Amino acid sequence: MREMREIISLISCGGNSAAISFCSDNLMKTILVVDDEPKITQIARDYLEHAGFTVLTASDGKTALAIVRTHKPDLVVLDLGLPGMDGLDVTRALRRDSNLPIIMLTARSEESDKLVGLELGADDYMVKPFSPKELVARVRAVLRRMESEATRGALIRAGELTLDEPRMKVTLNERSIEVTPTEFQLLAALARQPGRIFTRAQLLDAVRGIAFESYERAIDAHIKNLRKKIEPDPHEPRYILTVYGVGYKFREE
Repeated sequence: MREMREIISLISCGGNSAAISFCSDNLMKTILVVDDEPKITQIARDYLEHAGFTVLTASDGKTALAIVRTHKPDLVVLDLGLPGMDGLDVTRALRRDSNLPIIMLTARSEESDKLVGLELGADDYMVKPFSPKELVARVRAVLRRMESEATRGALIRAGELTLDEPRMKVTLNERSIEVTPTEFQLLAALARQPGRIFTRAQLLDAVRGIAFESYERAIDAHIKNLRKKIEPDPHEPRYILTVYGVGYKFREE
């Protein structure tokens, strides 16, 4: 049955070799969808499988963490409003052990809820009700972002800070710093062009590949996280500097 779905997914991507190649890459990717609403889980599963992904599902946080440990998915689509162990608790647990990409689903419209999720290390978010086609696009964008970083093949050095792009690793004074894929992409975008001033919109586009929404406060949340991890004093940053009224820049040597 799975083989038949894979053949259908390849056909649905179109007849050209580039499209089939992209879909073949998707077939090797496993997405975990975590939501306690069966209808939402089924819709997400149908669209993602049609796009060529392997999909696992969970309806609660503890089951989701168990699936992550045993099946090691490539990305998690995670609802914040789970019963018992909510999505924020799941995100905290995941971030203690891994940098697995996370796209949050939330029915909450309050800005503070979204910022908390992003500050905990989520890579993106979508507000319910959402477009299933947009969910697929965002999953692809996050995975593509990770793959592009893995193929750059360069080291970026700034003082005691080193970014290893092929491995998506950050070291400070030869000490490994754990960052999420989005945090790495953001830091690399800034560090590649020290002194250049980036607006929040430009950084949002750089880390997503496509600016689905103008939710630029997300950038502030990721910058806050990065400063906690790489700055000797996050309140007096040495590396990521604020350009008031404009955005951010990486320090020049």
